[in-house]
Amino acid sequence: QGQLVESGGGLVQAGGSLRLSCAASGRTISPYAVGWFRQAPGKEREFVAAINRNGGSVSYLNSVKARFTISRDNAKNTFYLQMNSLKPEDTAVYYCASARGPFIGTLIGQYDYWGQGTQVTVSS
Repeated sequence: QGQLVESGGGLVQAGGSLRLSCAASGRTISPYAVGWFRQAPGKEREFVAAINRNGGSVSYLNSVKARFTISRDNAKNTFYLQMNSLKPEDTAVYYCASARGPFIGTLIGQYDYWGQGTQVTVSS
């Protein structure tokens, strides 16, 4: 059974940066698109970013464009979310996920493997 494990979350001041990593084990991610979602307290889980299987196409939530960058290293079976210029409204639990196919998806149902989540807290 495949597993995804996030790391890199934490507490940061507004304007700071964090880099989240998602390492896959028991499942090769290279054939699949991968993505990041987040869930703030009292809110539904929302799409943040996704990248297709070869890294040639990406998609972002409008509010994180130009601040966040998703990337992947298929040789390491790992993908990343670089988050810059963080804002208090970015505070949430961030989840990594592997899609059911090679193409980018923005819907939760398009992903079948999920990490446990990592907390990102941005203080003002």
